[in-house]
Amino acid sequence: MLKGHGLVYPIIGLASCFAFIYMSFGDLAFQFMEKKMSFVEREGVRFVVDGKPFYVNGLGLRVCRTWAFNDGTYNALQVSPGQFNERVFKALDLVIEEARKHRIRLLLSLSNDWKDFGGKAQYVKWAWEAGLSLSSSNDSFFSDPSIRNYFKNYIKAILTRRNHLSGLQYRDDPTIFGWELMNEPHCPSDPTGDTLQKWIEEMANYVKSIDKKHLVTVGFEGFYGPASPEKMKINPAEHFNKLGVDFCRNSKVAAIDFTSVHIYPDQWLPQGTDQEEKKRFVSRWVASHIEDGQRELNKPVLFTEFGFSSKNKNFSESHMIEFYKHIFDIIYKSAVKKGAGAGSFIWQLVEGGMNDFRDEFDIDVRKRPLLLGLLKEQSCRLAKISNGMF
Repeated sequence: MLKGHGLVYPIIGLASCFAFIYMSFGDLAFQFMEKKMSFVEREGVRFVVDGKPFYVNGLGLRVCRTWAFNDGTYNALQVSPGQFNERVFKALDLVIEEARKHRIRLLLSLSNDWKDFGGKAQYVKWAWEAGLSLSSSNDSFFSDPSIRNYFKNYIKAILTRRNHLSGLQYRDDPTIFGWELMNEPHCPSDPTGDTLQKWIEEMANYVKSIDKKHLVTVGFEGFYGPASPEKMKINPAEHFNKLGVDFCRNSKVAAIDFTSVHIYPDQWLPQGTDQEEKKRFVSRWVASHIEDGQRELNKPVLFTEFGFSSKNKNFSESHMIEFYKHIFDIIYKSAVKKGAGAGSFIWQLVEGGMNDFRDEFDIDVRKRPLLLGLLKEQSCRLAKISNGMF
């Protein structure tokens, strides 16, 4: 499920993020300010920058994930197919430029499976209203030629956008860590996975035809499908086997540079599941995907969303800390061994003035000093690996 924020208030959100990073890490976060930023690349199962290992959540929380879309809704970036609000586009320009100044890289998502900020439903609505699509099913986003062309036109517009502040086209800007095709794509109308597989192949290759400098990922949660029947038992429940998603098969697409995985045991597992069973699930889930990255895919595995719900019955901060530490430790152990565990993003860090962004997973570190300490610890120990100290 989307638990997210978009381009509605991009400047407030990113400015708060920068303030949090500075207050938390001080000058350490910005000590390389004057150095020219290079593109993040991939060598086997690891990200590298200038030949050195690069871990997400490393030095100073140096990568943020956010949306590069808002379709047909309030403060829309794309107000109709191929038509853009220049004011909102300039706000995205500013977000990227401010990130560059603070040497923070951005993983930018290009679309949404959910209806938040338009999503695939908005594309289907546009095509249906124009008489270009024979189906009103949201899954026709993946199969209908007209809708696929809508999305490809959007991809081209984003990648070739010239930032009015830096003068760089987005495809030439190393501030951008990479492109995520869609937040949590599902295609339950075709549980074989063939429809989504063809869409991933088409869109990933289309991105690469325009932009050969940036990394590309899919954006899914990591559910296994029929191409890996022995792995489907690791999914949190039976119905996750039928979403048309197939983690290993989808991730093998040559134009996909790294894999994404989400972790939400509070939402995925049955109500009443106790803390120890959640930990056992997380251990299996994280370890299985890291193993896939190492043995089957030869690609980095990035845990791009995870959270612990404040709506849990008998919620306690100690359980929250235990949950985050458990995930961080598994990723760290993989990194020490030069494995495929490439880092993680908490969903989601918030600061003052971000009430419109809050949800059951938000983390205000001013109120969670123990978690702030845990974040600092993970950042520092991953930074040591990047600097060759292990």
